[in-house]
Amino acid sequence: MGFFVRWVAAFVLLALTFNPTQWNYVRWSSQHWEEQMPLALLFGLLLFVAYLIYLRATLRSIGLFGMGLVLAITGALLWVLYDYGILDLGNRNQNVWLGIFALSLVLGIGLSWSLIRRRLSGQVDIDDVDEE
Repeated sequence: MGFFVRWVAAFVLLALTFNPTQWNYVRWSSQHWEEQMPLALLFGLLLFVAYLIYLRATLRSIGLFGMGLVLAITGALLWVLYDYGILDLGNRNQNVWLGIFALSLVLGIGLSWSLIRRRLSGQVDIDDVDEE
């Protein structure tokens, strides 16, 4: 359940930022910048903080190589689904949602990697302690 919640939170974060519907931060802030500048800035900063948390945790747990590997595996899975005719890539909106799905998997796995590794290996990770 822990991974699913983290993945859904990453998916929601990415979808709130941008998606093919009219309900996203990028579209809303570009249309309402003049009359809602303080609110647009506040929402942008909140999204920025959420991205910092997710990206920092992901980089610390799986690193750039791991992020690339998860993204490559997800891309290969989509390629297989396309090659077998299960997935059609002709729809632009569907492609954007697939991109959001792929990136949310990377962030969800990155944030949950300690839990996944503990279940696979039985070993517990501890955080680095900052030296003063």
